[in-house]
Amino acid sequence: MSLTFHWFLPTNGDSRHVVGGGHGTPATASGRDRPPTVAYLSQIARAAEDLGFVGALTPTGAWCEDAWLTTAMVSQNTERLKFLVAFRPGFVSPTLAAQMASTFQRQTGGRLLLNVVTGGESHEQRAYGDFLDKDDRYRRTGEFLEIVRQLWDGKTVDLAGEHLRVEDAKLARLPDPVPEVYFGGSSPIAGEIAAKYVDVYLTWGEPPAQVAEKIAWIRGLAAKEGRTLRFGIRLHVITRDTSAEAWAEANRLLEGFDAATVKSVQAGLARSESEGQQRMLALHGGSRDGLEIHPNLWGGIGLVRGGAGTALVGSHEEVAERIKEYAALGIEEFVLSGYPHLEEAYWFGEGVLPRLAAQGVWQHPVGEQRASAAQVPFAG
Repeated sequence: MSLTFHWFLPTNGDSRHVVGGGHGTPATASGRDRPPTVAYLSQIARAAEDLGFVGALTPTGAWCEDAWLTTAMVSQNTERLKFLVAFRPGFVSPTLAAQMASTFQRQTGGRLLLNVVTGGESHEQRAYGDFLDKDDRYRRTGEFLEIVRQLWDGKTVDLAGEHLRVEDAKLARLPDPVPEVYFGGSSPIAGEIAAKYVDVYLTWGEPPAQVAEKIAWIRGLAAKEGRTLRFGIRLHVITRDTSAEAWAEANRLLEGFDAATVKSVQAGLARSESEGQQRMLALHGGSRDGLEIHPNLWGGIGLVRGGAGTALVGSHEEVAERIKEYAALGIEEFVLSGYPHLEEAYWFGEGVLPRLAAQGVWQHPVGEQRASAAQVPFAG
């Protein structure tokens, strides 16, 4: 088995400092250090493509650029990289979304992956005209995916659900291949939706024991539906030639968090309706102390950033070992990021991936020849 690695396109801006925000909180001022222009994002995407990442996640929300439009433009400056486009099903009709996905596949040569984000913040959802409560949003997501899946199968769909209704819906041209659906959620109803409709269940970077519990939970629900899912994890990375260098970089980032920003972001995130976000907050409790919550797993990012709030920190060998630890639990896909995203892609791609290739758990996606070249450990 070869593990799959994805990178991240910072459409909320990039910096040598952590760009905070998300989950209903605005991006921090550091996001203006490197604006998310198509030229800069394309630079990151091309680096990820060359290094061996399969895809790149693009976030969704009021704090960042639109994921569909941005990735459509960046795709024209890349050849192989796939785009894990995050979108919220309450903001677009299922028939239109199915059509958009089909168009994206044709225009990019089949390079679309979909990250369905139900939306955990009611106040942000209302800003977009969505006034359903959280559980109803998840039920709508289920109806949305039911319609989209049938359309992609070439069926004519008539469905009158609790929240969505379509009549005589069909696609003139089907997507080839059908995009894989990624999805995350920690509430009971999120698990039900994942078990029925998605291909890859994503979790944020909790300690291995908690991740193992989530995997067992979702596997059990999927088995009842007669389905088998893959599992992925969303993490930041700080990897260097030595452990001391990596932790020095983590401490440098931490020193850049002023107390007022931490207090403001933590207050905003405390109001989050997302169970996954509350699990992230519980890992650090808003404190700068005790942030290494598992060997090489650092919770500092979550002090100023919503969503994924943990990072793998250590030498290239240590980070590779932690990745294998998660893989042993059943994690097959890793969605990674780091500040700044261009430079950190190279640290990971030239430092960690060759070591994983040498141990037979990763192969460069373009084939044996490139993978063999990657097995020479990075010494810089």
